[in-house]
Amino acid sequence: MKAVSVKEIKQELNTLTPKEVQDICLRLSRFKKENKELLTYLLFESHNEEGYIQSVKDYIDEEFEIINRDSFYYIRKSVRKILRNIKKYVRYSQKKETEVELLLYFCKKLKDFKPNIQRSTQLLNMYKRQLFLAKKHMSTLHEDLQYDFNIMIEELE
Repeated sequence: MKAVSVKEIKQELNTLTPKEVQDICLRLSRFKKENKELLTYLLFESHNEEGYIQSVKDYIDEEFEIINRDSFYYIRKSVRKILRNIKKYVRYSQKKETEVELLLYFCKKLKDFKPNIQRSTQLLNMYKRQLFLAKKHMSTLHEDLQYDFNIMIEELE
C-alpha cells in the first residue's frame, strides 16, 4: 500500500464528520507509542509549553540518575537514549526555543556528569555537537532569547 500525500489526507479529513475524525485519532493512538505521545502533547501540553519543558527536564534528571556508571560503554549507550528521546520530544513541540532550551539543559547535565566526559572522546564529541546545534538553532530566535541563551552557552564552554 502506498501512502497518499498530506494534501490528499487534508482534503479527505475535511469531508469527515468530527466523530469520524475522533475515531481515526483514537485508532491511530493504538498503533504506536509515538502516536499516543504526540496526541498527548497536542491535547494536554501544547497550551503550556513551560510545563512541557519542565516535564522533559524532569525526565532528563531521572534518566541521568539511573545511568549505569560501570563503564563508558554503558554511559554512552544511556546518554544516546536520553538524547534520542529529547529529539523526539522536541519534534512534538516544533518550537526552536524549546529545542535550544532542552539541548542546553542536556549539555549542562552532561558536563556536570560524573565520571567526567573528558575521558571519553565519543561523549565529548556528542556534547560539542549538541552545543553546536543549540547555537545554530538559537540564531533564528528573538534577540532577547538569544541573549539569555548566550549566557547559558558561555557557562557551558
